[in-house]
Amino acid sequence: MNLLDKITNKQIRTDVPDFQVGDTVRVDLKIKEVDSKGTEKTRIQAFEGLVMAIKGSGVSKTFTVRKMSGNVGAEKTFPVNSPIIDSINVVRKGKVRRAKLNYIRKQSKTPKIKERN
Repeated sequence: MNLLDKITNKQIRTDVPDFQVGDTVRVDLKIKEVDSKGTEKTRIQAFEGLVMAIKGSGVSKTFTVRKMSGNVGAEKTFPVNSPIIDSINVVRKGKVRRAKLNYIRKQSKTPKIKERN
């Protein structure tokens, strides 16, 4: 192994559950807030939605989650190995036939995805 592989292997998280495209996940993010006095507070904010895409491998692996708030869709792309992510929980396992679910952006209704065992 060269030096670059040694450094990147230390950065990879081992507490990430196995999830696939089509699964519903809840990502807990660490949010830093600074008030007018300059004091920092950290809190955890959840972002729950459907995994639309998974890209990359190793340290640079990312996944895109889409959630619906009212009638407005919100998408976020998260690096899997980011220190900002507190935890990732799989809420529901979905069965899909595509590697990327980009067609869901155009749908007005929420998609019905079958449950995987």
